[in-house]
Amino acid sequence: MSKTVARSRLGVLAVFGALLLGACGGPEKPKPTPLEQPAPSAVQLQRLWSHRMDRFAYPLTPRVVGGRVVVADTQGQLAALELASGQVAWQANAGVPVAAGVGSDGRWSAVVSRNNELIVFEQGREIWRRRLPSATVTAPLVAGERVFVYASDRSVHAFDAVNGGKLWTLQRPGDPLTLAHPGILMPMGDTLLVGQGSRLAAVDPLRGTLRWEVTVASPRGVNEVERLADLVGPAARDGRTVCVRAYQLAVGCIDAATGSLLWSRNTGGTAGVALEGQRLYGVDAHDRVTARARGNGEVLWSTERFRFRGLTAPAVAGELVVAGDEQGYVHLLASRDGQPLGRLELGSALAAPPLVAGQTLLLATRDGSVHAYRLP
Repeated sequence: MSKTVARSRLGVLAVFGALLLGACGGPEKPKPTPLEQPAPSAVQLQRLWSHRMDRFAYPLTPRVVGGRVVVADTQGQLAALELASGQVAWQANAGVPVAAGVGSDGRWSAVVSRNNELIVFEQGREIWRRRLPSATVTAPLVAGERVFVYASDRSVHAFDAVNGGKLWTLQRPGDPLTLAHPGILMPMGDTLLVGQGSRLAAVDPLRGTLRWEVTVASPRGVNEVERLADLVGPAARDGRTVCVRAYQLAVGCIDAATGSLLWSRNTGGTAGVALEGQRLYGVDAHDRVTARARGNGEVLWSTERFRFRGLTAPAVAGELVVAGDEQGYVHLLASRDGQPLGRLELGSALAAPPLVAGQTLLLATRDGSVHAYRLP
């Protein structure tokens, strides 16, 4: 067995190990906090449209680009939907189940199959596919006529979007265990930002060389599972500030223009963060929703109304913070103080964090539905 495949499988085992520790190493899992009755009704969202596909398995996150929503379901069906109306612009079929996706720049769209193939489409027409050396659960990034892949062994690969030619690979020494959770792979100007364990690294997208890296948290624990501290997506960016979560350890913000850590705060949690204005929003390991000051990480407010409800990473849109739970509810909170303003009942839990595109809120549920709502 190759070292790459071994690391990938160990990464999957690491997640199962963490789950088993939580399930078998202590008391019965706490019951979800009951919801307020009746539901808050200060904010009512208008549903614009819905589109049904096959089921979505996390982390199949929709992408919004050029006025369209590009989605891929677990069975390999892809579709580009008009953001305003939900009308289908194009459809495609990968022909195999999908493990990660979708990445798109509006012209090219990319997914990764469960058998480790990177498959690229141009306006719904498959143009090439390439075998990857290891598995991935992070959606590919399509930018600058390149397709970037972040694999579960923390290697980064770049391909020519036109013909699939391999451009470079960045493989760095890593820990024996890796995390089977979507990582960080995002553009910032002429730089590619990539999570490398507990570090955020800036990579030259043309050459695959390292420009700088910043450590967000220091791994700690008595075994390799407890010492996992990979940066998990989604990350949040506003201007030159990028904020991230280190799995089960900390949240922190980085000045990506200088490659310097602004601050890091110890807090458990496994979901990504959202940033808008001067506030950073996150969900901790017990499903407390917390707002922190962007400048120094100090807590501005925190609510325990949704403890143990299995919240997604939040999204923020002006006066609203939005997060879904395991029971199929989507909660709307006031960004200024965390007070509940309303909730949606979708009947199926979200498969990915809520996505805000202008005045539209997009929600992809595990039963294969994509819902669009107009934000106030």
